[in-house]
Amino acid sequence: MADNDYDPAGSTQMFRAFVDETPAPQAPGSVNTYGASGSRTGMIAAIAVGVLVVVGAVIWLAVK
Repeated sequence: MADNDYDPAGSTQMFRAFVDETPAPQAPGSVNTYGASGSRTGMIAAIAVGVLVVVGAVIWLAVK
């Protein structure tokens, strides 16, 4: 008779271990290279490039 609680891949146990992990505490005074200011700057740059592309497309269509 088969045991119904047996997980042959162990995926349930590995998932529970993953969920139960706590992130390592960050040392005080350490520099976060991927901070909010970097992502904010990237987002502003992406929006500016998008606006320039749209304005360029409108001007190109108006001249054509």
